[in-house]
Amino acid sequence: MTPENTDTDVLVIGAGGAGMRGAIAAAQAGRRVTVVCKSLLGKAHTVMAEGGAAAALANVAGLDSWEAHFADTMKGGKLINNWRMAELHAKESPERILELERWGAVFDRTEDGLIHQRPFGAHTYPRLAHIGDRTGLELIRSLQDALVHTPGVEVHMEVTVVRLLLAAGRVVGALAYARADGRQIVYSARAVLLATGGAGRIYRVTSNSWECTGDGTMLAYEAGARLRDCEMVQFHPTGMVWPPGVRGILVTEGVRGEGGVLRNKDGERFMERYDHERMELSSRDVVARAINSEVAAGRGSPHGGAFLDITHRSPDFIKRKLPSMYEQFLKLAKVDITKEPMEVAPTIHYYMGGVDVEAETGATTVPGLYAAGEVASGLHGANRLGGNSLSDLLVFGKRAGDAAAEFAGRQGKPRRIDKAQVEAATEFLMAPLTRPHGESPYKLQSELQEVCTQHAPIIRDEPSLREGLEKVLALKERAAEMGTGGATTRAFNPGWHSALDLHSMLINAEALFRSAIERKESRGAHARSDFPKLDPKWAQLNLMVQKGKNGEMTVTATENQPIPYELTEVITQSFQKYTPEEHE
Repeated sequence: MTPENTDTDVLVIGAGGAGMRGAIAAAQAGRRVTVVCKSLLGKAHTVMAEGGAAAALANVAGLDSWEAHFADTMKGGKLINNWRMAELHAKESPERILELERWGAVFDRTEDGLIHQRPFGAHTYPRLAHIGDRTGLELIRSLQDALVHTPGVEVHMEVTVVRLLLAAGRVVGALAYARADGRQIVYSARAVLLATGGAGRIYRVTSNSWECTGDGTMLAYEAGARLRDCEMVQFHPTGMVWPPGVRGILVTEGVRGEGGVLRNKDGERFMERYDHERMELSSRDVVARAINSEVAAGRGSPHGGAFLDITHRSPDFIKRKLPSMYEQFLKLAKVDITKEPMEVAPTIHYYMGGVDVEAETGATTVPGLYAAGEVASGLHGANRLGGNSLSDLLVFGKRAGDAAAEFAGRQGKPRRIDKAQVEAATEFLMAPLTRPHGESPYKLQSELQEVCTQHAPIIRDEPSLREGLEKVLALKERAAEMGTGGATTRAFNPGWHSALDLHSMLINAEALFRSAIERKESRGAHARSDFPKLDPKWAQLNLMVQKGKNGEMTVTATENQPIPYELTEVITQSFQKYTPEEHE
């Protein structure tokens, strides 16, 4: 089958918050934009960000400022963040939130009619603009409405990109296929923006939707781009644990932001032991490890977690502030959270690691390739603060879209697509269909999820990490003979899709294990039982993953950019006000 050909100025891969905001920016700059999404428009994983979007609007706490937001983000990331990204994010988030409001987002209001802001873990002030506990959904709805009314944007739904195409060292397009019928599509583009989200599906218990298989990091890696901090995987403290069919579904941090407390099986409010100042509003890494420690000490809930209790609030308050949580537990677990506590446990939620990008532009180390949102790394360092993800999408989605549009405008006529590259990418795409009865992609995916769950958990150690890496490499070899589970047709072939997803998942898993072995300390989301303390020398280093000349994966420790004196003073003053305890 001859591939279809589509020409565009800016190709945006992914239609979540970052992708849509980037596409709007590029189109407003006068470029032709094509948005490719794996699912349907409006169904992106962004909708799972429920609690709010962090921005120093100072509507509830008049003392809030971009400086305080910057300091909180850097402290939460244990100082290995890209400081310039953290600065830009803190300064520009308020305007991006107000812009979203102008585009139609209906935020909850204060009595004075301003956007209401709720408290969240490790934020010094109430800072999260929110719409009940459905903020991500409102963000997607508002951006989708703006996108479809922006001239120059074309959306291709249910299309998966399998390879980026290069010429003279820069990205000039991509090979993709339509999931419904298997049609091949060659996109010619002057710039490409990755906005594909994270790779949470490499774990068995995750809040991530089915799309989150790490496609963007795979595409960037295969194209020669550099990945950063792949060992940093966030366990959200609170996911559902019962019944088994809903295990991992997110329980928003907004529950704790509205006053929910965590108790062990004895009814003890145990966060006193782990962060007596911030209690349940400590950073996610601290709370997740606290629950893990309670379970390990035999004080866990019946299904291996803890109890999250908000019954001291009135039923009307809970239903008004947390409508989704009320409905979710009532329908899925037959628990009325106005009368009973929720049973929760840590769940894989977010990737701080991803594609290494420039702060101002979202540019990767490969010319013509940009990235924004969860697929990009740098802003969050070793641990993301709740609410920073949604404002991240808006701030850096716009910046990357603007930069991609500017780059595309300087390219003139499109570069010729190399036929040999297309043929090689097509061979990779079609390979599973030639082996319908080869290794089962479902079985291999399940085994990979078990490996990551068992060998890269909340608390890690070198022997287990090395064992996990060996198992991932063995799975990689078996995947070379993978089939489709029996089906031979291109049309509606989930085995084929799963086989292609597994390639992305294996690259992300290998990068995780190799990086986690190298970082011999505990920092943020990366906790090592054999190196339980922060090591000051590692505060100066980020781990970079890249594809070697012979196709092998390399990991290099790179010295991070020094924080300017004036911003160091901002962080220092914040630490003097309150220094969080470190707990191993």
